Amino acid sequence: MAKIFITGSADGLGQLSATALVSQGHEVVLHARNTERGREALKKVKGASNVLTGDLSNTEETMKLADQANALGAFDVVIHNAGVYQRPGKEIFAVNTIAPYILTCLIQKPKRLIYLSSGMHLQGRANLDSFKTNTNLINYADSKLHVLMLSIAIAQRWSDVYSNAVDPGWVPTKMGGRGAPDDLQKGYETQTWLAVSDEDKARVSGRYFYHRKERPYNPEADDEVLRKRFLSLCQDITGIPFPSH
Repeated sequence: MAKIFITGSADGLGQLSATALVSQGHEVVLHARNTERGREALKKVKGASNVLTGDLSNTEETMKLADQANALGAFDVVIHNAGVYQRPGKEIFAVNTIAPYILTCLIQKPKRLIYLSSGMHLQGRANLDSFKTNTNLINYADSKLHVLMLSIAIAQRWSDVYSNAVDPGWVPTKMGGRGAPDDLQKGYETQTWLAVSDEDKARVSGRYFYHRKERPYNPEADDEVLRKRFLSLCQDITGIPFPSH
């Protein structure tokens, strides 16, 4: 049995992943933006062991969320599922880019890290010059490239952790909309598989997956100079250094 923390698991793909993992007998801790949503999440995911709350658009709340997670002891897996889409750039940057960085740095290192990216990251740019000048210029595609860059950076620095990114596809969730063409079940299966599978294909690091298969990704994510600058900027903005090991 694995102990798993899933951000953004009050609804959508996070909730579906949580439900699937609970049904497999794993200990799952949920996350919601606030207490009310947290209560609803526990009602919807029967068997979840706990719910933690924190608004990921707020740096202080995100740091406190990491403290809450650490108070429960080490996790085997953390799934960074939370994300926002059609919001101002400042909020997209805070939730999609900065929050995963903070939580990765501050939560006790798990055995596996999974980051929800998007096929839209292929149209994204690192856009690092906007980090300190105007984060409203950062869009969703950029933020999902940042998540992939973070995942690959971890894979290179933490040899004892499996760190991978997932494109769940354009699926019919509240974020994706009812008309989204991809398979909803396949939208959450890959991250649940990466979280707990002992298959060799799942015990890898620094990869990008779509429906359980590795996919090519934006080559900017492989640019080591860009990745180092990305981590350095995140450190400057948050005041939290990236752990070297």
